[in-house]
Amino acid sequence: MGKSAVRRRVTVFISMVSAMGVTAALGGCSGGTAATPNATLKLVAADYGDSEANSSQKYWDKLVKEYEKKNPGIEIDVSVYSWNEVDAKVKQMVADGEAPDMAQIGAYADYAAKGQLYEVNQLLSIPVQADFVSRLAEAGEVGRVQYGMPFASSTRLLFYNKELFDEAGLTPPRSWSELAAAARTLKSRGVETPYALPLGPEEAQAETMMWLLSGGDGYTGTIGSYGLDSDQNIATFNWLKNDLVGKGLTGPTPPGKLNRADAFEAFTRGEVGMLNGHPSLMQAAEKRGVEYGMVPMPGVDGRAKATMGVADWMMAFKENGNGEEIGEFLDFVYSKKNVLEFSHEYNLLPVTTSASEAMAADKNDKDLDPFLSELENAELYPVAKTSWAQVSADIKQQIGKAVGPNARPSAVLGSLQQAASAAESSE
Repeated sequence: MGKSAVRRRVTVFISMVSAMGVTAALGGCSGGTAATPNATLKLVAADYGDSEANSSQKYWDKLVKEYEKKNPGIEIDVSVYSWNEVDAKVKQMVADGEAPDMAQIGAYADYAAKGQLYEVNQLLSIPVQADFVSRLAEAGEVGRVQYGMPFASSTRLLFYNKELFDEAGLTPPRSWSELAAAARTLKSRGVETPYALPLGPEEAQAETMMWLLSGGDGYTGTIGSYGLDSDQNIATFNWLKNDLVGKGLTGPTPPGKLNRADAFEAFTRGEVGMLNGHPSLMQAAEKRGVEYGMVPMPGVDGRAKATMGVADWMMAFKENGNGEEIGEFLDFVYSKKNVLEFSHEYNLLPVTTSASEAMAADKNDKDLDPFLSELENAELYPVAKTSWAQVSADIKQQIGKAVGPNARPSAVLGSLQQAASAAESSE
C-alpha cells in the first residue's frame, strides 16, 4: 500500500428516502426533511488493498457512482490513505479544526470521549442500526452509547500445513500439549518453524491476545479494568517461553523480532507448520500452492474459551453539522449488497447480520464458515478505552521480551500492567 494519499472527488446525490427505504432523521426517527442541497461531505478511509489494482479507492468510487444515480443533491469527497498513515491523518485534521464528516479508521474512543462524534442512533435508520452483528455493535459503545460503527471484521484460527502434517502422521492439535507435541515432531523432521510466534512490533498485540484467551483470560478482567499480569496470563507466557520458545520450536527468528507479515509469508513458502491467521492467509496460501487446514485455537486442555475478533470503525464527526446527510449516505454504505461486496473483495467478514447470513448461505463462501462461526463468540480488543492505543503500542514494543532466554514473563507483564493502569487512570 502506498504512503501517498489517493484522492478522488465524485458527486453523489441524496434524497429524502434512504437506500434502505427509511428516511434517516437525527435521533433514528423516521421523520425529517430532505437533505440540504449542494452540501459537501468529506470521508477519509483506509486502504485495504495490497496493490493499486485492488485499492479501496476503487471500491469507494464504484459505491459512490451507484449512489449518484439514485440520489440528487450532495457532493462527497473521498480520500483513501494507507493504514500506515490514515489514523494520523485524521488525528491531524481534527487537531487543525478541519475534521472530516466521516472517518473509516482503526479506533474511535478518543474522539467519542471528547464529545466530537455523533451517536449512531443520531445517524442511521433503525433497521440499519439494528442490523450490526451484536458483538461488534457492543464493541462500538462508550458508556453504553454507540459511537463506533463496525466497518470490517475478522476472526483468527490456527492454520496448519496439511502436507507437513500428513507426512508426519499428525492430526490438528486440540490442546497446548498436542500443539507442542506436533511442533516437536515437525522439528525432528526438519521443519524450519514448527510454530510461528510473531511477537514483533507489527502486530504483537494480536498474537498476545490470542494466547491470553486460549489460556483462559485476556487483556481485561470481569469488571473491565486491565489485568495483563493475572496469574493465568503469567502462566500462559511461562508456557510459551518454556515449552515452545525454549525448546526451539518457534523458528530461527526470535519471536520479539518476528512480524506477522513475515510469518504469513514464510507459511506461504511452506516453511511453517502452524500459526494463527485470518481469512486473507487462505488466498495467499492458495496462490503459492500451499495446502492448509484450519481449526479453532487450542486451549490449555481443549478448545480456547474464545477466539480473537478484530474490527475497524466508521465514525461521524459533528464539527460540520451534517448529521442528516451523513446518515443518509451511511444507510446506503451499510446495505447488504455493499457490505458483501466489500467483504468479498478484501477477504473480510461482514459486520451486519443480513450480510453474514447471506455469506453463510452461499456455497461459494464455505471456506469462510469457520471464521463466521467464531464471530459471535469473539473477544475484541478493549477499543472503548481511550487508553487502549497507548497500551497496545506498549505491548507491541515490550511483549516479545517476555519469551526471551533470560526473561521473567511475570516481570514483563507486571511492567506492562503498571503502564496500563496509569494510562487507564487518566481516561
